[in-house]
Amino acid sequence: MKTGIIAEQILEGETGTIHYSYYLPEDYDTQKKYPLMMVMPGYDMMWFGGESSGSNLDWDGFLCWTQLQEDMIVVSAQLTDWHDTSARQAIELTEYFLANFSVDVSRVYAAGYSAGGETMSQAVSMCPDLYAAYLHGASQWDGDYAPIAENGTAVYIFMAEHDEYYGSQRAWSAYNSLHDAYEEAGWSEEQISNVLQIQTPNDEWFAQRGVTSNYHGGGNVVFWEDDVLNWVLSHTKEENES
Repeated sequence: MKTGIIAEQILEGETGTIHYSYYLPEDYDTQKKYPLMMVMPGYDMMWFGGESSGSNLDWDGFLCWTQLQEDMIVVSAQLTDWHDTSARQAIELTEYFLANFSVDVSRVYAAGYSAGGETMSQAVSMCPDLYAAYLHGASQWDGDYAPIAENGTAVYIFMAEHDEYYGSQRAWSAYNSLHDAYEEAGWSEEQISNVLQIQTPNDEWFAQRGVTSNYHGGGNVVFWEDDVLNWVLSHTKEENES
């Protein structure tokens, strides 16, 4: 089986044509089980025809997971919008990889940036039993809240304090709504802190990482923050539901 980055794939699914690329570890072994990370890029890497083919491969939000010490399967889709259809396509693509690759079903993760975050927040809330944790980067939350808490899905929200496109208040609104949902589901404050985190860094934090303008685009630096990535990957479905 071919390993490494496999580009420009097509899945003809019930929700339509899904364009995607994926990564398999070099020593991929069907006798082992691997974590699965489903990533959804922003608007500029969505599917707009042949000229956009493969444009999601040089994205930090895809590459960072392939370069971690732990081997994992990473999938990046080029969906056609950020609404209900694309959310269902994200779920269908996740289920395709669960059915056709050697995946640890307790360690299925998602990450979305900007428009991809709008899509993935819907997908994760539509089918929260699939995902152990979700990284919501520089985006607004378009999904529901109660299903996340009811299924114990962990969520890390990241938004620049001065994000020019969304504004950090949308991040805090999502955080507060998720926090309320966890409380209503009977979680203690300590339990909530284990599955719900938010970070809204100021301009100085970004300047230290070489970003002095375009804080929305600069939000991609979250994908090189090892503590954030490891927080996401530390969760399993069993632990979340215990």
